[in-house]
Amino acid sequence: MSESTSNKRVAAIMAGFGGLVVLWVSAAFVGALHQVNWQVSELARQYMLATGMMKQLHTLVDFYSHIKGVEYLICVAFFVAFPVFFKYVNKEKRQVPVSTK
Repeated sequence: MSESTSNKRVAAIMAGFGGLVVLWVSAAFVGALHQVNWQVSELARQYMLATGMMKQLHTLVDFYSHIKGVEYLICVAFFVAFPVFFKYVNKEKRQVPVSTK
């Protein structure tokens, strides 16, 4: 068996396995969408709840604590971005000589 035939066989096996994986993922995604009545946002919400990226807020205190944390992150981002922006806006303009040839 030549090396070219062996490479083609390996490529065909890998393509077949990849095709099976794509088929399986597609079936799982369509099944999940069917289960949530074809609502992509609900599927994303359930995924984020299941993986811990998002948690359900049951009380007003939970909600307020979450909002307060987001507020602190926005404040820190502003305190970093504002001085950088201020330096950018107020930097001196260089005089560039223009030749008129």
